[in-house]
Parts: sequence; C-alpha cells; structure tokens
Amino acid sequence: MPDPAHDQVVIKLAYAGVNRPDALQRAGLYNPPPGASDLPGLEAAGEVVAVGAGVTNPQIGDQVCALLPGGGYANYVATPAAHCLPVPDGLSLKQAACLPETFFTVWSNVFMRGGLQAGEKFLVHGGSSGIGTTAIQLARAKGARVFTTAGSDEKCAACRDLGAELAINYKTDDFVEKVKAEGGADVILDMVGGPYMQRNLKTLADDGRLVQIAFLQGMKAELNMVQLMTRRLTMTGSTLRPQSDLAKARIADALRTHVWPLLSAGKIAPVMDQEFALADAAAAHTRMESSAHIGKIVLKVG
Repeated sequence: MPDPAHDQVVIKLAYAGVNRPDALQRAGLYNPPPGASDLPGLEAAGEVVAVGAGVTNPQIGDQVCALLPGGGYANYVATPAAHCLPVPDGLSLKQAACLPETFFTVWSNVFMRGGLQAGEKFLVHGGSSGIGTTAIQLARAKGARVFTTAGSDEKCAACRDLGAELAINYKTDDFVEKVKAEGGADVILDMVGGPYMQRNLKTLADDGRLVQIAFLQGMKAELNMVQLMTRRLTMTGSTLRPQSDLAKARIADALRTHVWPLLSAGKIAPVMDQEFALADAAAAHTRMESSAHIGKIVLKVG
C-alpha cells in the first residue's frame, strides 16, 4: 500500500490498461523513469482511497482513471492528482482504464504537436490498435478527413466503422499512392518507423507534418531531405512517459476541456478487444505482441 506524496493520490485499482510499452518494459527495452514503480502499467481506473498534502481534487471516494508513471499491474498505485480524470458519464471502470495512455498520446501528438485542424487530411498507421482506434475517432470528431492503414480486410472494415474514410490494407495496397490520390496527408501519425519514414514524406501534402511516436520496424532510415525543404514539411515526435508532471497535467487539462465532453456524450468511445485477469498478464502480452487485437486490452485487478 503506497503512501501518497505531496500532490499525489492513491487509487485502489479495478482495471489496468495494457499497452505496447508494457511489453517493451518486460523485455528490458523500456526502463521506467527515476522514481517510478518498476511494475508495468501506464494507465488504470479505480477509486481514490488516499490523498497527499496539497490535493483538493480528486477526493477520497471518487472514481477516476489516471495516467501512471508505472505500477498499474497492482492493487494500489500512487500517481499525481493532476494526471487523474473523472470516469466519463456512461462509461464503466473497465472502459475508463483504457482511456489515459492512448488519449494523452493522441491528443498531445496529433493536435498539440501536429496541429491537426478541421478539414485537413489525417493518416494514422495501425488504425486497429488502441492508438489507431482513438486517433480515428478523435480526428473525425474534430472535423478532419481520416485515412488509415491496417493489416487485414477485417481490420480495415473495423476502421471504416469508426469513421475512417479510407482504410488501406498495407499488405495488398500501396498507402503512398492511395493517399496521394486524395491530395496527400496534412498530418501523419506513425509508430512503424524504419521503411515507412521516407514513404511518409512522399505521402505528405505540402506543408504537411509527420509525427513519430514509435519505431516498430526500426529507428533508422535514409531520407531525402530535399523533400522536407522544398515542400516545407515538418518532422516531429514525442514519447509520453519521460515528460514532466507539469507537461502531463497540461495534457490532462486539455483532455478535460476538449475530449471528455465527447466521451460523456457518447460521440466517441474506447474500442475494447479482450479482458484478462491480472494473473494472466502474460497472456495479455502475448495477444498484444501478436497484433491480432482490435482496440484495447485490459486487465481486471479487483
């Protein structure tokens, strides 16, 4: 049972979300930041049972979901109060546990960093993943035209059901040509890296922005930087976990204002794949690493 530090709360967890960084940490490829729990788990939902000095909100007894620096695969976790958000109206704790990691990531990268605007064309790779299903819904809700890639016709159909105008099976079609035929993408969210880097530059419209959040197929690539200069392209990216508590609190504030009303109104919702018991976390990781899932995988803690 952790003790809350100043500005922290302790949450009795009901559910924890499973994310690819959890599997990377298990493999020794993604160490927790200094001071964070060495247990996996970057998001969870449950009831606040203790608050530290300086905390006025949330209060003991409140049901919340929270972005965590680690430690979500447990019965209790301590996290900054400013990284907690209320469970949206109409959503269960199970659904709420799947919100923080993907919604913090998508909002901060697509909208804050990538500057996606209504009417622009947006391409997200891996549209059937937790990040992808979130990005499709948020971009569509904010008035963008949404394109995506996925690895099967079934996954492409699921992406179209969520609001993707164009869903491209990357195993059978060339996403570069398909998106260029629509005028190119103004913003691309990519977690593939490697061979996709140069192809993404070709896919961008003039003044387009490429936002990199992972490198599943490699961190290095040879790029023709003339395209970046002559077409005024922007390459950027981020990782969420190492950012400061203040930076994460600012993202939480933006979500509370711009996104949580959409969730409470039922205009967007987390896409759920499969539930596992906390004791079966290994099986949850196996499913995550298989890429067979569509949407979010969750662990039942309580």
